[in-house]
Amino acid sequence: MSLINRRKQGLSGKVTIRTVAASAGVSVAAVSKVIRNAYGVSDEMREKVNSAISTLGYRPSRPARGLRGSTFTIGVLLIGMDNPFLPQIVTGINEELSASDYQAMIGVGQAQISLETSLIDLMIDHKMDGVILIAPRLPTGVISKFASQVPIVTIGHHAPEATAYDTVNADDQKGAEIAVEALAAEGFDDIGMLTLRPIAGYKGSVVEQREIGYRNAMTRLGLGKHIRLFEIPMQQIEGGEAARQAAINDFLRLPNRPRAVFCWSDLDAILVLAGAKTLGIEVPGELALIGYDNSPVAAYPMLGLASIDQAGGTLGQLATRALLTRIAGRSEASHVKVEPHLIRRGSMLRPN
Repeated sequence: MSLINRRKQGLSGKVTIRTVAASAGVSVAAVSKVIRNAYGVSDEMREKVNSAISTLGYRPSRPARGLRGSTFTIGVLLIGMDNPFLPQIVTGINEELSASDYQAMIGVGQAQISLETSLIDLMIDHKMDGVILIAPRLPTGVISKFASQVPIVTIGHHAPEATAYDTVNADDQKGAEIAVEALAAEGFDDIGMLTLRPIAGYKGSVVEQREIGYRNAMTRLGLGKHIRLFEIPMQQIEGGEAARQAAINDFLRLPNRPRAVFCWSDLDAILVLAGAKTLGIEVPGELALIGYDNSPVAAYPMLGLASIDQAGGTLGQLATRALLTRIAGRSEASHVKVEPHLIRRGSMLRPN
């Protein structure tokens, strides 16, 4: 479209992204997503925006597009706010950033894919220099698409095949194996696992890795016939804590309940302790228990929860270092694993 024709249609001489948005009848954010080839843009919206861009002769400003890296902010996306382990990771991120010019901005995805994608889009639209995703529910392919637009590092997401982004994790398989081995060393053979219901189409979760470690250890120790996994709902999307507590109480009431249990997370191991107290089940007298994360509450004397420590602060620090080197221009992928270890407390001990 010529300058004269644009003026005839009431448009100013300078075509901006707002001009395109108005012409296409969409938001400025929608135009930005189309230009960036962002995930989740419908074909209809893409056609509208591209048609307006072509008609108006719009060309994105190179100086504006070149501003990335100058905001000195990174986005941190949490799965939720309920897990007492997550603040350890955030503390590690902030400690590592304290020696740099960067600051962290936090968003909470609530384990919902649609919310996670919209928050990442928002972080990109605000020109954050990089993003750390903590236990994202997004598939590897979706994260890779976002990583083509902004440097990304994930924590609590196993994707060793990923080339577009970095991962930092505890060795979750080994952590589960350590828990099973410790319970077996106490003399237990009937060892079950409390785990989460799987999410369709999602691979790479820490839960999946811990299940693999549990099965491997039980088989290696000759306890394969005792392998039993008990699924509980996710708090964020399946009825909240009340539903989880009810499911755990149902497990505790089972007449053939395992004598010892490895729980995928302290988050639910604490609910096991609460349910056991309500139902009059002695821990460890009638039920031995090991959690995962070594969250601060696990050390409370009234709980005494044995737990696998995966060094949350270290995970946050390593992820931040990886992200800063990505921002600085590193392109090859890095996949780091931290060695977990057991913190022995009273909940796992076999009574004399």
